[in-house]
Amino acid sequence: MTKEQKLKNISAPTYPIDVVLDTDAYNEIDDQFAIAYLLKNSDKLCTKAIYAAPFLNEKSDSASDGMEKSYNEILKVLDLLSDSCEVFRGSGSFLTGENTPVISDAAKDLAKRAFKYSPENPLYVVAIGAITNIASAILIEPKVAENTVVVWLGSNALHYCDTKEFNLKQDIAAARVVISSGVPFVLLPCMGVVSSFTVSRYELEHWLVGKNALSTYLAENTVAAAESYASGKPWTRVIWDVTAVAWLLNENDCFMRSKVVELPLPGYDHSYEQNGKTYTARYVYHIWRDRLMQDLIQKLTKKDL
Repeated sequence: MTKEQKLKNISAPTYPIDVVLDTDAYNEIDDQFAIAYLLKNSDKLCTKAIYAAPFLNEKSDSASDGMEKSYNEILKVLDLLSDSCEVFRGSGSFLTGENTPVISDAAKDLAKRAFKYSPENPLYVVAIGAITNIASAILIEPKVAENTVVVWLGSNALHYCDTKEFNLKQDIAAARVVISSGVPFVLLPCMGVVSSFTVSRYELEHWLVGKNALSTYLAENTVAAAESYASGKPWTRVIWDVTAVAWLLNENDCFMRSKVVELPLPGYDHSYEQNGKTYTARYVYHIWRDRLMQDLIQKLTKKDL
């Protein structure tokens, strides 16, 4: 791929485009917003498949259990949307190194699906969890790096104190595989950038509750999660994952500002490598919070014709 083509591919796309979403949907409450927002923009974004990503925390007994719970949560959101698309189970574990893939239905599907595309007509891969499935697909079939654009919510801002972010720290090897593959890559950092995209209880209850089954579920799920730790105190909740989908809709920088950078690899010591090779990528550095929130609410509550 030429440098000119890579720069074109990490610029705002021309619609319509084909998209696959890779999500640890059961991990938090924001993946569900992202799934809904993606499918509610079907006039521009054609969702070809959704992949269940692994995760491991207090909500799962293992990476495999997290993936399976995410698979079921994806199906639940699709049911609330009265929509459908292909859904694939992803990796049951994280990478053990940078040369060996974790074989899964999701990784095999992406490795095969990529052959339908080209650098001039790429498949957009939105990843909002540990990026194990995408790294595995690239290791299975390097052509994935030529024929896709990867948009990842992960790590923290370049100016932040560390890279101890959930999506990254679960599988640092996978992030290094994807970035170093040369795939056209868009990074939405969490702390320091996307951390500004918060929503309050008042907004959720005022704008979403009672509008439809989907929006009510999203709002009540978020309120319940926040109240579990806020204990009646004032709070806002970051709904991180929406922004990765929103980048695909970022015509004329309507939702966020970004720039092309030379991105260092994330190191195993939870910092960006300072003396290693860098990779050309697009780096989001600012979110227009209110603009994106207004569009999200409008899309989640609109009545389908």
